Amino acid sequence: MSGILEGKRVLITGVLMESSIAFHAAKLAQEQGAEIILTAFPRPTLTERIAKKLPKPTKVIELDVTNDEHLNRLADLVGEELGGLDGVVHSIGFAPQDALGGNFLNTPFESVATAMHVSAYSLKSLTMACLPLMQNGGSVVGLTFDAQYAWPQYDWMGPAKAALEATSRYLARDLGKQNIRCNLISAGPIGSMAAKSIPGFGELASVWDTRSPLEWDLKDPEPAGRGIVALLSDWFPKTTGEIIHVDGGLHAIGA
Repeated sequence: MSGILEGKRVLITGVLMESSIAFHAAKLAQEQGAEIILTAFPRPTLTERIAKKLPKPTKVIELDVTNDEHLNRLADLVGEELGGLDGVVHSIGFAPQDALGGNFLNTPFESVATAMHVSAYSLKSLTMACLPLMQNGGSVVGLTFDAQYAWPQYDWMGPAKAALEATSRYLARDLGKQNIRCNLISAGPIGSMAAKSIPGFGELASVWDTRSPLEWDLKDPEPAGRGIVALLSDWFPKTTGEIIHVDGGLHAIGA
């Protein structure tokens, strides 16, 4: 029986560690029949090492999503490797240290601007860079951390994720006529490299110990990876502008 991504070509960003959601999305995508290509920044060699743990070899392209030169050459580089694209995974987020860890009221705009550019605007810029390769439609899937709430220590990444969620809806609106879907996975906390960069991450993650209806495992990124693969597949042909929660159900629970 063929996989649900058989014949699909997918670009995946954000593979930094074996514990990252993006790594598990890449692994599952290959297992489900997709050809994939990875992007990396600022250390492509790190991603190349991690990529060797995937079921099949895959090429890694350097991509800084804030660099117009990198974005302008992306379609040519990916086209040479895969010919076209059916899916894009946006797993990119960054905020300077002074924008996290309880410093919300004192963060300078320069740091906020960086967080917004890398974590939210990049969904639009990455999608547009890949658009010439998606002539037959496709699926764009990003990762968010539920922006309905103000989380402990998360500070300006919260507004950045809110901007990411709004950006996804507007992309869904404007790209629907080209049969391109844009959706997000709202994952619970995972002990990834991105999480470790958040001061006081343990305080944030501890919310899941008491409020999540389903037991949540900080060390298991696979459920979120499965969500990404499902949205990349043809099993959600008329779903766009949506946020699918893979968080143990915590989003549905009050205090």
